[in-house]
Amino acid sequence: MNRSDFPILSRKVYDRTLVYLDNAATTQKPRAVIDAMTDEYFNVNANVHRGVHFLSQQATDLHEAARETVRKFIGARSTAEVIFTRGTTESINLVAASFGQACMDQGDEVIITEMEHHSNIVPWQLLWSRKPISIKVCPITDEGLLDLDALQRLFSPRTRLVAVAHVSNVLGTINPVQEIIRMAHAHGVPVLIDGAQSAPHLPINVQELDADFYAFSGHKVYGPTGIGVLYGKEEWLDKMPPYMGGGEMIDKVSFEGTTFNRLPYKFEAGTPDYVATTGLARALDYVSAIGMEHIAAHEHELTRYAAQQLSLIPGLKIYGPALSASSANHSSVLSFNVGTIHHLDIGTLLDRLGIAVRTGHHCAEPLMHRLGVEGTVRASFALYNTKEEVDALVAGIDRVRKMFS
Repeated sequence: MNRSDFPILSRKVYDRTLVYLDNAATTQKPRAVIDAMTDEYFNVNANVHRGVHFLSQQATDLHEAARETVRKFIGARSTAEVIFTRGTTESINLVAASFGQACMDQGDEVIITEMEHHSNIVPWQLLWSRKPISIKVCPITDEGLLDLDALQRLFSPRTRLVAVAHVSNVLGTINPVQEIIRMAHAHGVPVLIDGAQSAPHLPINVQELDADFYAFSGHKVYGPTGIGVLYGKEEWLDKMPPYMGGGEMIDKVSFEGTTFNRLPYKFEAGTPDYVATTGLARALDYVSAIGMEHIAAHEHELTRYAAQQLSLIPGLKIYGPALSASSANHSSVLSFNVGTIHHLDIGTLLDRLGIAVRTGHHCAEPLMHRLGVEGTVRASFALYNTKEEVDALVAGIDRVRKMFS
């Protein structure tokens, strides 16, 4: 990987070289992704599927080749199990609406956790408003880990689904999803994995995990915005009704009734963002060429270094599990506060130093309540970040701390 692959990293912010540490929100895009999308708009722009002319067929080939790239990246059995969505949020909403309609009755239960992003909380509440179900919440320990004993006790004969983040976007906790899946399957319960924060950082194989559903977003894995993926086992997708109606998802339409297309198109109503799927494929090719194992090792070492250096700042508290030599339980996210300084003040002053971090509740308000804070500062690392950038972050925070002393 060459940092020059990412043009934005060389720009100036307030006459300082940008230090971009907001990768959990979105990653920057390599030139290969930008070039591939530009080339398609210039040379292959035509609506996909059903078109008999050359450009449409070429665009369709690129779109379906992207689906195959995704299949290989996540280790799915078939491209029929790879559904293009706008991102993790839409993917989870699709499962909540469609699985909820087909496989859940009033009084049935879904289990989520205390560390979930709002995208894996609100869709279940919306389902509850249409069909009163029970939402059970697995607690976390004071160390920021899921309480697996408590999770086991939450299962009942009415449990229909477990929906859990693979990696917490606040704590950086890597949840033992394979163990959770085994536990749920022992009760005959399928599992939805929110992979928004794992797909960019860890090797993923949905068949090895035995995941029933897995969702991730393109823009967090160096791809374009507005494109994401829902993986689902065919046995579940076959049972689920379409999420939206319109073109592409149909077989035959009459005023008397409609029959639906085969998988995965049953869940892909309307014109897809076929240029974004090309961009996503190029992004996955890019990280695959580097190797997800190498990315994970680099980011873990960088995060450990950052945690060590930040711990030297008086009054700074990091939330989540302690980092160890092993990367088994912590990803490349560090959330922290410094004494009584408001997290927004820290983020604003760091920005004037050219350092981009995220502040606030990070779309995880229930988790903030559990931690007893209104919000945190979050630094999140990617494959292009360096120890020099960590040093700039640490120096910036210490400068801010002294301003408030």
